Amino acid sequence: MLPKIVCFLRSEDGPTSVEYAILLAMILMAVIGSITFIGTLTKDSFNYSKTEIERTFPDLGV
Repeated sequence: MLPKIVCFLRSEDGPTSVEYAILLAMILMAVIGSITFIGTLTKDSFNYSKTEIERTFPDLGV
């Protein structure tokens, strides 16, 4: 078992897979950050619309 691990670490496959894992982590962070940012903007937009509707039509009781 140990010789297989040593062979894997010495070959080019070990560093390449680590590079791919780091690249995948960076892409996931960018995607999660973008989704969070867009979600915040959307929430703020809905809250603004709700406030304006309540201010414009106070008799609706929404």
